[in-house]
Amino acid sequence: MLIDIHTHATECTGLTRYNGSRYPTLAELIDMLDERGIDKAVLLCSVSPEVRYVLVTPYEVLTMAAKHPDRIIPFCSVDPRMMTNSIKADFRPMLRYFQDRGCKGIGEFIPNIDLDHPLNMNLFAQVEEIGLPLTFHLASTKDNQGQYGCYDDLGLPRLEKVLQTFPKLKLLAHSQVFWSEISADVTPENRSGYPKGPVRPGRAVELLRKYPNLYGDLSAGSGYNAITRDPAFGDAFLAEFADRLLFGTDIANVPQETPLIAYLQKLRTEGRISPENAEKIAWQNANSLLELGL
Repeated sequence: MLIDIHTHATECTGLTRYNGSRYPTLAELIDMLDERGIDKAVLLCSVSPEVRYVLVTPYEVLTMAAKHPDRIIPFCSVDPRMMTNSIKADFRPMLRYFQDRGCKGIGEFIPNIDLDHPLNMNLFAQVEEIGLPLTFHLASTKDNQGQYGCYDDLGLPRLEKVLQTFPKLKLLAHSQVFWSEISADVTPENRSGYPKGPVRPGRAVELLRKYPNLYGDLSAGSGYNAITRDPAFGDAFLAEFADRLLFGTDIANVPQETPLIAYLQKLRTEGRISPENAEKIAWQNANSLLELGL
């Protein structure tokens, strides 16, 4: 079985981005899953405005999931500036509303403010209370500099603060800014990209070792690059954190390359990953984290 922890789609064909790309429709996403042998996929929302051409609400995600309940796992999402735009906003009724209707997590969480901004911290406390996992995207800039995702500094001090403050909040880390920190030689210049070369274990590794509530979303080019740039290190990394790494594609375009599938299969064929760990990453961790009961 293969469960994709990170996909995007719209009900109907949406606006194209400046480069002509666009989200797949639900029908196109199902076709892409079929072509790749993916059994189930988490479908994420896009509710924050930064760098958005199309917004995808939890209501739309639930509608799409209802059309393919055996394939689509719905997530909801919330922007911390919603409701009252204050640090006293009560998101619990909204979170419970979506949880009661089948949403298994929150994401993609992408407001372009500090990860530990008081608005975020207010929301995180309530998400921890409700008990849903949260998939977040990290950015290296804020204040209208063309990125989306929560801002953190080099070394991820804000992420550590969140992990410390909310030990029961399960966080799925995603994006270049997180995965570039797999190596200690990351720099301000390359932290938003796909650094190459040998890995000296960096802050991402340190935080995964220190905080059991941190999970690794292996989707997109960032997760793939992190485990392939130094194959020997990547193999050891997958073995060490096999209980908290999750397969994903980040399908968000039509068409789209998804090299992680073939790479994980190569590791199995070459005996570089145990069958037990391969199954954990492929679907069992998602099954456990999202309480799917498979």
